[in-house]
Amino acid sequence: MTDPTPASSAPVTAVLFDIDGTLVDSNYAHVDAWSKAFADIGHPVDSWRIHQGIGMDSSLLLSTLLGDEVAEARGDEAKERHSAHYLPHGDTDLHVFARATELLSELTRRGHRVVLATSAPEEELTVLRGLLDVEGALWAVTSSEDADTAKPDPGIVEGALEKAGVDADHAVMVGDAVWDLEAAGRAGVACVGVLTGGTSRAGLLEAGAVEVWDDVATLLDALDDSAVGRLR
Repeated sequence: MTDPTPASSAPVTAVLFDIDGTLVDSNYAHVDAWSKAFADIGHPVDSWRIHQGIGMDSSLLLSTLLGDEVAEARGDEAKERHSAHYLPHGDTDLHVFARATELLSELTRRGHRVVLATSAPEEELTVLRGLLDVEGALWAVTSSEDADTAKPDPGIVEGALEKAGVDADHAVMVGDAVWDLEAAGRAGVACVGVLTGGTSRAGLLEAGAVEVWDDVATLLDALDDSAVGRLR
């Protein structure tokens, strides 16, 4: 019998997490903030349409919902109004999903490098990190500064891999939106879906999820049987 492979020779692995809608219940706060922002600039948009775009690069979201001409002329103002309406939610409406911090800590304990792979602006990211309060479990965090274009462009995922020092074959991403799945797929990273962002199981699977869980708590409960647990 040969000796077990030394731990030092084991491949480095990483688990990448979207934040909004995956770890923190914030998607509907974003819908509310965008809805108010669009009304502020005189171009109201139905909330169901906004919800479908949550998690998408903001410039692409604006073009999709307002059209290129309005997005070009009023997009910066809409973004400013969105931030003004969204940030107050951090004091009252946002909360961390059950057992999210426990999951991140467990993955770190198992030796995975945990990276928050988000394109959130720094001001919003500060609020989210304060809510999560898991700095000791994190290997790295991305933000809007790490890619010119957010999801579904793969730049944020590729940036997270670079910060973790791993290749796509040794990483798994966890996300709640089709844009997470598309970005991960384009970066060559397997992606696990959760339902907490409001996208259906069928929608996530169709977008490329290797499996879908109700939330991060159920993922933690079945960790050993999941794509995350099988990451070696």
